[in-house]
Amino acid sequence: MLNKQILIAPDSFKESMTAQQASEAIIRGFRSIVPDTWKFDSLPMADGGEGTMQSLADALGGRIYETFVTGPLGDAVTATYAISGDQSTAIIEMAEASGLHLVPENQRNPLVTTTYGTGELIKAALNHGVSKIILGIGGSATNDGGAGMIQALGGRFYDEQAQPLKHGASPLLELADIDVTHIDARLQSTHISVACDVDNPLLGPTGASAVYGPQKGADDISVATLDQALNHYHNVLASVTGHNVKAVPGAGAAGGLGASLLAFLNAALEPGIQIVLEETRFYERVKHADLVITGEGKIDRQTIYGKTPVGVAQAAKHYHVPVIALCGTLGTDYEDVLKHGIDAIFSIVNEPGQPLQQTLRNGETSLEATSKNIASVLKWPYD
Repeated sequence: MLNKQILIAPDSFKESMTAQQASEAIIRGFRSIVPDTWKFDSLPMADGGEGTMQSLADALGGRIYETFVTGPLGDAVTATYAISGDQSTAIIEMAEASGLHLVPENQRNPLVTTTYGTGELIKAALNHGVSKIILGIGGSATNDGGAGMIQALGGRFYDEQAQPLKHGASPLLELADIDVTHIDARLQSTHISVACDVDNPLLGPTGASAVYGPQKGADDISVATLDQALNHYHNVLASVTGHNVKAVPGAGAAGGLGASLLAFLNAALEPGIQIVLEETRFYERVKHADLVITGEGKIDRQTIYGKTPVGVAQAAKHYHVPVIALCGTLGTDYEDVLKHGIDAIFSIVNEPGQPLQQTLRNGETSLEATSKNIASVLKWPYD
């Protein structure tokens, strides 16, 4: 029987299993069928969204740390971040500190929420001596342009009376000056790579406030106020830093957090899946593979827009490696992914009518069983 090298590179299956657990289930299914001469390379993946910290921590032999930070409404919340095994890289999800899930629905108001806790997470990571930070910025509850983050990192914001500015978006209307001399000096030697999959500018009808403000609790009047506040903030920011970033694609990401990352921290905004592919050395590892298996909880037309399975497949196609995708749900127009590098798709759900919670609980078992069936077919020509 010919030897085979299989690269296992799934994303998490949301609410069912992490990417690491998914990878282990796939390998168990295969190993129960194929001989020991078949080799498996496990590479948990993510696309910059929820689960990226855990996936990269698993892939890079990292450790998860827990700390208390300031939540979106100013109260203390517990947040986690990861440090890679070699201590060089921190992986942070801003939603851990400033996420919409931290704000009860009846309290959502982007005029008052702050990114201060995100800055505190960055400071906590710097205390480990890292030289690189990977920051995922999806799922924010905020629209303060990243001002809170900069305040936590040492930036001092003042009004016309030289009084310290309060946190949140609406106080930015009173902003008169920003003192950057006390921003954490360690940031000057730290590369910040931001997982950003949107290209919204900071202001206007396609900007942070208009597009994402309503999702965070803003009505039409609030959206106008938020846009005005960010416009004023940018005017001061540009005067202080010399960086005009309001029209840069991604400046409006995470309620304008992108703007502060660009102007103050010289961060690089990149598609999330590309960051993960690079950090995990995917291109180097896939060139030796005979087959790639990827997957996530749902595959549909949206999967072609920067999601893990297609990102993995397109990278694999650089070396003409075939790709099989596994998922829990096949959604609308899922066949579109077949035009973007994926060669075959399988749903792992074997009892479509069962309750959702039962399906989620049985995820690992179902994934292992489906992998076993696929391995049986792949093994057959070599028997």
